[in-house]
Amino acid sequence: MADKLRITLVKSTIGAVPKNRKTAEALGLTKLNKTVEMPDNAAVRGMIQRVRHLVKVEEI
Repeated sequence: MADKLRITLVKSTIGAVPKNRKTAEALGLTKLNKTVEMPDNAAVRGMIQRVRHLVKVEEI
């Protein structure tokens, strides 16, 4: 596993289920094309799995 993950919001959360919208916001993704770096752990991986259709993930 990588040390960190670079997560980018590539699809809007406007039409998303409220639970998915809050998950994206909890990841720090508030605007389209915003990128955040998060540690690579089970909690973050689970959140990414929930919103995988909205984000792009890169290992760094």
